[in-house]
Amino acid sequence: MSLFLLSACGGTDVEPYIPVEKNNTGETTIVYKDEAKALFDKINSFYKIKTGTYAGLYKENYPNQAGDPEHSYLWGYVGLLSGTALLQQLGYDVDYANLANQFNLYYNTANNIGAYASSTNGQSGQGTRYYDDNAICGIEMVEAYNLLKDNAYLTNCKNIVAFLKAGEDNIFDGGLWWNEDEKNIQGNGNSNKPACANGYAVNFLLRYYKVCDAGEKDEILALAKRLYSWLKANLKDPEDNCYWNDKQASGTINKTKWTYNTGVMVSNGVLMYEATGEQNYLADAILSAEGGYNYFVRPRNGMALAYPDSDPWFNAKLLKAYTELAKYNKNATKYIDTYVNFMNHALTDARTQEGFYYEDWTGASPKRYYQLLTQDAALESLGLISIYKNEK
Repeated sequence: MSLFLLSACGGTDVEPYIPVEKNNTGETTIVYKDEAKALFDKINSFYKIKTGTYAGLYKENYPNQAGDPEHSYLWGYVGLLSGTALLQQLGYDVDYANLANQFNLYYNTANNIGAYASSTNGQSGQGTRYYDDNAICGIEMVEAYNLLKDNAYLTNCKNIVAFLKAGEDNIFDGGLWWNEDEKNIQGNGNSNKPACANGYAVNFLLRYYKVCDAGEKDEILALAKRLYSWLKANLKDPEDNCYWNDKQASGTINKTKWTYNTGVMVSNGVLMYEATGEQNYLADAILSAEGGYNYFVRPRNGMALAYPDSDPWFNAKLLKAYTELAKYNKNATKYIDTYVNFMNHALTDARTQEGFYYEDWTGASPKRYYQLLTQDAALESLGLISIYKNEK
């Protein structure tokens, strides 16, 4: 397959990519935090916008693709912040506070309630406001508070809670729609109550629960429990304990399964157990963790065991959940070890000449290697593995 050559527009101050080499036993010596930092630096060299209205934000793709916006959508930006937070934990100077604060460029107060929109004009949020996007932003705001101890991030969290509460309704006995503009519209595929919006809302609420004011805790936990129960009742596959994608406005279940939807419910089971002490939540997490591994991991493209060969950001969220479960369940170690092997394969066999990662970590095809979100996934995965391995 042909690979594009190094573009002059990327600048000349980037260290050349040196592939990870295998030793004479066929093994690799990898320092994951160093690989994460090297990737972060490349992202900033090739994706970061240096001048103009959107200076400091990032491109959606590198190289640019037909029809690209002038900067990344919120999803790609929040994905980058997830990985950057891990580098901050690992002790690197990554301008983390500035990246976290630039979230405000995606914020607006449409419909008389504040929330983060899918895009920005460089000053405020533009476009659709999604409940899953906002919940994921909330998770990163809690993390920013934990790392920087700035109460402004808690204020952001309060705003997200209000947005989520306003999105809850009684259609199908509860749950959140995907976004605020397409609720209960028959025949519209985007009008659905998905695992992502509800699952990540629960995840954010339970993380915020740990740091919110005492007077908020009961209400936060109650909302998390309602959404958790709704997900189990409506989108859990009883056969394998994985989660289906969504419930359409018609009531039909879209039974597609993605790694991140099952992953977030593994994480939610762990967090709910930590919040309540109730063993049934941990049991849920353990069952979904095993179900997810058995469903998603299989031989692929010459690898004996591999996670899905597309959408690596989804896979990274399943890895994160497994690392959270590991202290409670020894089987999680096996799930993580398989992922680490998958990551190692990507390091040596699924990268471009610049050192960016393919979407397909088996190495069979670069697919959407150019997406910022694809590189976000590798960055987060490397950081998670480094912290899990307690690299010094």
